[in-house]
Amino acid sequence: MDNIGIVVESLDDAVSFFTELGLKLEGRATIEGEWAGRVTGLGSQHVEVAMMVTPDGHSRLELSRFLTPPVKSDHRTAPVNALGYLRAMFTVKDIDDTVARLSAHGAQLVGEVVQYENSYRLCYMRGTEGILIGLAEEIGHK
Repeated sequence: MDNIGIVVESLDDAVSFFTELGLKLEGRATIEGEWAGRVTGLGSQHVEVAMMVTPDGHSRLELSRFLTPPVKSDHRTAPVNALGYLRAMFTVKDIDDTVARLSAHGAQLVGEVVQYENSYRLCYMRGTEGILIGLAEEIGHK
């Protein structure tokens, strides 16, 4: 997999949130032109994009802000059992520290931090703009 894409209203807020999670900004660009519309099926489009990369350099998150055409629907408040995109899960070294740091950016726990057997501590959070993410800490790997 090359990347996962998320459409946002504020590229700056989303970059800040995912930077706090440990991703690094790889670059920002404006995408427009006939070729781009042929790829997405949207026709003429003008999009600001920020590419974030995970600390290991193996995975990317593409954050997009559509200037044109306007956004047609909003799935950000859908519950975790809604059809379609659910969430992206991130491995963290210290889930309690990560929850605290993301909470300072306005993120909220969906439920609570729970332990799965003797393997993981897990939680879901709604971050900037209601984006749903999961956090997983391997037990014994702080």
